[in-house]
Amino acid sequence: MSGGWWCDGVRWPGQAPELGWSRGGDRRVSVLAYGAGIGFRALGERHCVGARGNVCPLGAVVPGRSTGGRCAECARLDRAHSVAADTMADDPRTYRVYLAWFGPGMVKVGITGEDRGAARLREQGAVVFSWLGRGPLMAARRTEEVLRAALGVPDRIAYARKRAVRGRLPGAEERAAEVAELYGRVARLEGGGGPESLERLPLEVVDQAELFGIDRTPAPVRSVRELVDGGVVSGRLVAAAGPDLHLAVDGVGVVVLDTRLITGWDLAAVPDVPVRAGAGSDAAASAKASPDASASVKATPDASGASGGEMRVPLIDIGGGGVQGGLF
Repeated sequence: MSGGWWCDGVRWPGQAPELGWSRGGDRRVSVLAYGAGIGFRALGERHCVGARGNVCPLGAVVPGRSTGGRCAECARLDRAHSVAADTMADDPRTYRVYLAWFGPGMVKVGITGEDRGAARLREQGAVVFSWLGRGPLMAARRTEEVLRAALGVPDRIAYARKRAVRGRLPGAEERAAEVAELYGRVARLEGGGGPESLERLPLEVVDQAELFGIDRTPAPVRSVRELVDGGVVSGRLVAAAGPDLHLAVDGVGVVVLDTRLITGWDLAAVPDVPVRAGAGSDAAASAKASPDASASVKATPDASGASGGEMRVPLIDIGGGGVQGGLF
């Protein structure tokens, strides 16, 4: 390891995405702003990020294309202590059941801790959602399972499918109508689809397209397949959804970076990414999001997607799956 920064991935604690960074015992956060530059270079090999806040005891090297970023042992440990593993039946916290919409015909039912608010929905990149109910963990879990079967929806939707439709979503009214229709189907089920211990919540459609920035920027055309030693990723942030950052790069277009692919890498900052003049404040011309520059700069992305930057990592077509000629 060269002593650079490790990225802990994207978090959505509020209305703006943040990148978490660690180097030894140091922790930093970059609050991201649309219009600002992001740039880094990957160094060496990618190592397991550990589990539940613990360092991987093996210091294992993990594949560049893994979105988990963990070795097999750490992945099992992390999964065993998650809510999804159903090993926390006595959890005293209140949970919420939600209906999340990612695109036409792409919907799921899930649960999240009430104290987290809508953070889980932002982390998943849900374009539209509505709460369905609230109550104890096991009541929420039972409702989730019943509704999945009753509505015929999957328990998860791959991010690749979400990316494939994100640039061609229907209008806000059509999005809201599909969620409302599904909510109505739930309401018509006997008992509302859940046990009496679950309090039903009224329909309240929340559309996050504007929050993510995907309603005002060009559709993404490619995504980063993996990082490599010496590979450079830089561009101007124009949108973000879930773990995905949409970066505008001259000569390429909008490229999606799944930040789950950069965890476990030793990262170093690269020179500032140019931001088109007039995009915001004077400081925007040299703004970037990196571990060494955590301040955010607000700027308005222009519709052209031009931004400078470069991509010297393997890319693939969004929706097509074809490798675009190795390194860019």
